[in-house]
Parts: sequence; structure tokens; C-alpha cells
Amino acid sequence: MAETTGIVLAIGGITLANQSVFHNKPIDWRIPVATALAGAAFAGAERLWADGARMLAYTALVAVCLSRIDPAVPSPVESALAWWNSGAKGPAKKSSTSGGGGGLPPTASV
Repeated sequence: MAETTGIVLAIGGITLANQSVFHNKPIDWRIPVATALAGAAFAGAERLWADGARMLAYTALVAVCLSRIDPAVPSPVESALAWWNSGAKGPAKKSSTSGGGGGLPPTASV
């Protein structure tokens, strides 16, 4: 497997996940097809000029992360920043104000 194949697969995966998983858009089947074709093209280009193909693949990865592929869908970086700024911190903790939960019993004040 060529060195650029993983980078190209990451580009396709990020694009597909950003559009379909995170923004509930229908799967655009052109993305997996274009990813496979780009992977084959980069494998061929890597035989001619390995350093140039690798630099171009990393440049494409940065471009996909920072730019909008579909104008109606935010870029992956915009989506990540929106998630970060929303204060998402994982599963919500249960409130201990219900009174009779499993915690320590209340201490009596004297």
C-alpha cells in the first residue's frame, strides 16, 4: 500500500462523516467513488514523485478540513468548533438534589 493511501482515505472519511453523520445529510455516493479514484491516482503519482505526492496529499487533507465541500454544510473544523463552544462534555451527570438517592446520608447539625 502506498504511503498516501491512508491520507486519501482519511480525506474521504472525514468528508463523508462530516456530511452524513454529523449533519444528517443523505450519503453522497460520489465521495467513496472519488476517494477510491483519488487513492489510485495518488498511488500512481507516488511512483513518479513520492515527496510531491505526499505533500499534495497532506495539503488536500488540510484543505478538506478547513473548507466547505457543500455550501450548506459547515467544514469539519467549523463543526468541531461549534461542538467545542457548545460545552459538550460527555454524558450528563445526575443531579443529587432528588433527596433520596444512593449518596451519603445527610449529617445532622447539632
